[in-house]
Amino acid sequence: MDSDKKAMPKHIGIIMDGNGRWAKKRGLPRTYGHKEGVKRVLDIVREAYRLEIPYLSLYAFSTENWKRPQKEIDNLMILLQSFLVKYIDELVENRVKLNIMGDISALDGKTRDLVEMALDRTSNGDKMILNIGLNYGGQDEIVRAARRIASLAQEGELDPESIDKTLFQSLLYTKDQPPLDLLIRPSGELRVSNFMLYQLAYSEFWFSNVLWPDFDEGVFNAAIDDYRTRDRRFGGL
Repeated sequence: MDSDKKAMPKHIGIIMDGNGRWAKKRGLPRTYGHKEGVKRVLDIVREAYRLEIPYLSLYAFSTENWKRPQKEIDNLMILLQSFLVKYIDELVENRVKLNIMGDISALDGKTRDLVEMALDRTSNGDKMILNIGLNYGGQDEIVRAARRIASLAQEGELDPESIDKTLFQSLLYTKDQPPLDLLIRPSGELRVSNFMLYQLAYSEFWFSNVLWPDFDEGVFNAAIDDYRTRDRRFGGL
């Protein structure tokens, strides 16, 4: 990849998908797929940091994932806890700021405490923002912002005529961040699965049949290279 950063995406989102299928193909429990998937999280965060991508958003656990078996949910939370404990120092050292998209009040106490610890310890990060979708849904995020606007208007703190895109964006989990430039979806699925619905209005989409545990730096760079060949017109000519 050449050194010209003009066409590089500033904000990349990834729907990390295919862990269960990866494990099933190998005759392993789904837990093994999730464990391998966590390793890819670390690889891709490090690569995005190396490429000086300032915003990276990863879909870790959706509002719909609560429908999964409780044992699988418990294992996912244990993996999240382990990741935060093991790599929080690296995030702090590299000035990566962690931002959670989603309602963490529904998480178990230990997981919630570790997430809040990580948010606090990385709060001064100014090199990269790492958004993690955790108990997150794009529709819920929009409803949450609309509810907040209604509350402000009801309290007399907001004139409904003043509501615009800037105000609405300020009430999203990514309030001060640019919209998604590039949305990456591994695993062969061709849908956005309720991820960052407002922010991806003009995103470029890149789909791959590669399952997330096999999604390495080479595939990540292939997605960025393809993005850089595209002519983004944002509704213009």
